[in-house]
Amino acid sequence: MGHVDDGVVRVQRKIAVVGTGYVGLTTGACLAAIGHHVVCADIDAGKVSRLRAGQVDILEPGLAELVRRGLDAGRLEFVVGAPAAIHTDTEVLFLCVPTPMGADGSADLRAVESVLREVGDLLPEDCAVATKSTVPVGTADRLSRMVNAPIVANPEFLREGSAVDDFLHPDRIVVGSSDRPAARRVGALYEPLQAPTLILDAASAEMVKYAANCFLAVKLSYVNAIAQLCDRVGADVVAVTEGMGYDPRIGRSFLKPGPGWGGSCLPKDANALVHVAESVGLEFPLLRSAIEQNARQQADVLDRVRQACDGTIRGARIGLLGLAFKAGTNDLRDSPAVRIADALVAEGAEVTAHDPAISGELSGIRLVDDPYEAVKGAVVVIVLTEWPEFRTLDWTRVAELMDGFTVLDTRNLLDGDPLTRAGLTWRGMGRPVTS
Repeated sequence: MGHVDDGVVRVQRKIAVVGTGYVGLTTGACLAAIGHHVVCADIDAGKVSRLRAGQVDILEPGLAELVRRGLDAGRLEFVVGAPAAIHTDTEVLFLCVPTPMGADGSADLRAVESVLREVGDLLPEDCAVATKSTVPVGTADRLSRMVNAPIVANPEFLREGSAVDDFLHPDRIVVGSSDRPAARRVGALYEPLQAPTLILDAASAEMVKYAANCFLAVKLSYVNAIAQLCDRVGADVVAVTEGMGYDPRIGRSFLKPGPGWGGSCLPKDANALVHVAESVGLEFPLLRSAIEQNARQQADVLDRVRQACDGTIRGARIGLLGLAFKAGTNDLRDSPAVRIADALVAEGAEVTAHDPAISGELSGIRLVDDPYEAVKGAVVVIVLTEWPEFRTLDWTRVAELMDGFTVLDTRNLLDGDPLTRAGLTWRGMGRPVTS
């Protein structure tokens, strides 16, 4: 198992990390925690200033503590701009910049290429460039033509909300390059974590990340379709998935239906892999169907809201509980909750929302800091993010505040009995309605 030790590693490496988002900041803080010296760069001077003071904007358990420990130990630094992170003794440069989905579904590599153009002439001899950002198959080969340095694919497998634990207790380390010594040098950085390390060719390492994420997307779309079927045939999806989960070939993870999958990875990675397949003349109907099913899942949620509103959403007051794409984060990127909220607004609903981790303003959505304010006057209340604190709401008080009776629980988070006793109708996904 991996661990955070006393900061002593067999060989301390000098590492540069460009980008301080979820992946970059976690990578930098965790590598410093296991004893390496890490310089993290970002183009946002204000963010760099906050990080130097130990202030972390990202809601990620354990991350702020690791940042502060790294700063105090002198093993973690923050600088403005990628060139400032490169020194004459830098041994590995990690690229952790965004690779968003382009208009055609492909990954946009402009940020990655921009960084290499900035630092290409500054890289010391034998410095390896490692891609942590999710990049299409063939990127390592493409980048190797831009700089005189070995390119190593080193995909991350971090889940938001448990990224630090995932980094320090990995189930595998994947590195790939046409330069095997460079791949081994990058793999050796993780030796204190004592995880299985796969040394692959670059294309295979790049493919691992997409293949893994897209498999999870397919699995989620499948269980969402099963939940819709359970609704129609009178089965309980919780019982069904429990029976499935005992099969070791299937497992228990990613068998919970919801309002659709989202976040910063699955949607863009699924579309990017379809684009990669098309670019080499291959159809990928299975993955296309998973993407289409995801859209149908969100449409199904909207249909349920219309039914509860007697057929029309226009003018209805809707209360939303949760906006982040998953509990434990403050990340709204490609959140199914936000997509559903936007669709409700587009159909003329008056939407009020509460999320424990979200503040500020969202276009068309009234955001409040009290869940009871969110449900006040609502015809329908929708649970969209699986925050555990929603389980302990006073449902009698909720019933008194609402104008309607329906609570649509898209995460199957709640026990329907307290809601029923309060006079509400609880409707889950693929579960018997209680009223």
